[in-house]
Amino acid sequence: MKVTVTYKVIIPVCLAFILQTCNNHNSTNNMKAPVAEKIKKELVFQGHVRTDNYFWLNERDNPKVLQYLKAENRYEDYIMRDTRKLQEKVYKEIVGRIKQTDMSVPYFENGYYYYTRYEDGKEYPVYCRKKGNLDGAEEVLLNVNEMAAGYDYYHVAGFTVSLDNNMLAFGVDTFGRRLYTICFKDLSAGRILDDRLINTTGTAAWSNDNKTVFYTLKDLQTLRSYKVLRHRLDSDQSADGTVYEEGDDTYNADVYKTKSRKYIVISLSSTLSDEYRFADADSPESDFKLFHPREKKLEYDIDHYQDKFYIRTNLDAVNFRLMETPADKTGKENWKVVIPHRDDVLIENFEVFKDYLVVDERVRGLTQLRVINMNNKDEHYIDLEEQAYTAWISVNPEFNTGILRFGYSSFTTPNSTYDYNMDTREKKLMKRQEVVGDFRPEDYMSERLFAPADDGMLIPISLVYRRGVVKDGKNPLLLHGYGAYGYTVDPVFSSVRLSLLDRGFIYAIAHVRGGQIMGRKWYEDGKLLKKKNTFTDFNNCAEYLIRENYTDTGMLFAEGRSAGGLLIGAVINMKPELYKGVIADVPFVDIVTTMLDESIPLTTFEYDEWGNPNDEEYYEYMLSYSPYDNVSPLNYPAMLVITGLHDSQVQYWEPAKWVARLREVKKDNNPLLLYTNMDTGHSGATGRFRQYRETALEYAFLLKLMDIKK
Repeated sequence: MKVTVTYKVIIPVCLAFILQTCNNHNSTNNMKAPVAEKIKKELVFQGHVRTDNYFWLNERDNPKVLQYLKAENRYEDYIMRDTRKLQEKVYKEIVGRIKQTDMSVPYFENGYYYYTRYEDGKEYPVYCRKKGNLDGAEEVLLNVNEMAAGYDYYHVAGFTVSLDNNMLAFGVDTFGRRLYTICFKDLSAGRILDDRLINTTGTAAWSNDNKTVFYTLKDLQTLRSYKVLRHRLDSDQSADGTVYEEGDDTYNADVYKTKSRKYIVISLSSTLSDEYRFADADSPESDFKLFHPREKKLEYDIDHYQDKFYIRTNLDAVNFRLMETPADKTGKENWKVVIPHRDDVLIENFEVFKDYLVVDERVRGLTQLRVINMNNKDEHYIDLEEQAYTAWISVNPEFNTGILRFGYSSFTTPNSTYDYNMDTREKKLMKRQEVVGDFRPEDYMSERLFAPADDGMLIPISLVYRRGVVKDGKNPLLLHGYGAYGYTVDPVFSSVRLSLLDRGFIYAIAHVRGGQIMGRKWYEDGKLLKKKNTFTDFNNCAEYLIRENYTDTGMLFAEGRSAGGLLIGAVINMKPELYKGVIADVPFVDIVTTMLDESIPLTTFEYDEWGNPNDEEYYEYMLSYSPYDNVSPLNYPAMLVITGLHDSQVQYWEPAKWVARLREVKKDNNPLLLYTNMDTGHSGATGRFRQYRETALEYAFLLKLMDIKK
């Protein structure tokens, strides 16, 4: 039975926050840290009372809230003022390694080569194409630099061209809330149409009549994508017909066209369940057929091939298996095994071609690309170069080709694009990310370690450092973690990271449970009522790195973003003494309050990840690790907390409240800084270069704590 949460408000002393002088740990030099007004509020759940003195900070339009956030920004700027030159130096280093005039590897689709290029000093991409061959005349489809002029935030998504190659659909977000307006450009005439589809996901699927698109609408309050509509060009959005509306608030809706261009597909997904519906792309008015009805804990995804569908599914298969079914008999009773389930191999993705099937598999944490000949069933794995790396299926829109495009990277090998001839097995490097300057891969070393967890499991750690580093316990080390949604943080190359490595830092990723690097069970063992494994795994990795003399507590730093920010909040509540400093970027730290509020974006959609706190068992478990609720009078490490005012994923008030409570309770004198980007959302700043201003701030924070000034 659903439990209603009631709030009992205790009469506040005043409604405004007060910036008052702090008597102890909140003071640094001459400027005092802002202190938020304490307005007592009791949050009551089944007789249990939580007191939240900073609940009022969720009033986004309250001028006092904005005043408080700006005061925190001024304080952060003041404390970091001695690093301004260093921030500028680091920023210029990062930007200086980026090739200014650059171009992506063109991909071929429906008679055209499409590519993205960047111009010297410009922040945004230019989307282009050439007809027939790369020697032809360039056609500029979108110059985002011109479009973004005058905007503090500008993001283009959902770039989709009609089958006749004449119409372009694309989404624009100018606010950072991931509410996109879909626009259309007549490519033959070179003009933007008057059609505007507001409050969407930004993507549209073209029917084969080149006049009709299907798109997904978002709820303005929860930001859940819930309704699929049909739009005909040169008509008003108000006339668009509803194709499907999802009534279950734990599901999101999406729409796309199959690679074969035969079907429009509606995807309906929650964390642990999927459902698909499909319709003939040649007949935009036709009804959508149910592929297979949703079942609890049944996950599947589909793609079309000739007279059948391929299905990647967890049906009786923890690590997923690949199946096929006739296009006219799509219920699971008709599914037949193509690749069986294996306990030690996770099937992550697949790509269908006319004569080949390519499967992305993960074995002991490493990705492998398996190529299967559809005619004679011969198969092989692509030979990849290093011991520790990541590879992925890249952009492959063409069905009738024997060339697979895939990506490859490692901690020491810049991101690389390959074309692989599946007939001859010849691999051709099309492009490797150019790092401007004196970068040489051989100057850096990467390793893969395994740290013992409390329960005996071995947690993978990927790390990289500059050659010459001595394992004497005297190296600053930045440990990164995430551990949620089954997302794997792979050891990919970053030219940005060189600014730390070249100053003596070791960089490491703790592949904790909650991710999926070691298979699906790795994910299952780090979610719901096993979520604490994520946090203890991370601390176990930290302790292992100290024990093996890679670093020491006075030189160990931790960072995490979003759900990784929750990780950071939890681990420092558990063992704050392990870390010299931490960075929490858009951290999800007030999990109980957020998950009890169904009006907040993503809440209901995430019950299968964190649990539904309306269930007392989940409420108590979440409460036991919630970073905000477990702030204690401890000596915490130095902290830099970053958020965006318009964040749609983790609302700004979570980190703001967390910092306020830490200031009130913690016993140490270490810096505690909150920076709110007033113009952005969850993904931070847009633009090719200016996004690295915040990176330079983060790196300067770490370097300042190590007294590294150059």
